Amino acid sequence: MNFQVYNRELFVETIKITGVASSSLVLVGDTETIQLASTFDTPAESLIIGPFVPLSAE
Repeated sequence: MNFQVYNRELFVETIKITGVASSSLVLVGDTETIQLASTFDTPAESLIIGPFVPLSAE
């Protein structure tokens, strides 16, 4: 894959973010390294792990 970058002048006055998806990245300008992380923000009492109910064959 060939990738060419042309560095030109960029001016950003305002960024308004009204919502994010499960995987989001906003990048303005140059960077050498991008490091992403995620957290699990659902309360433990809302996570149901078992018992599992087997699906019946139709």
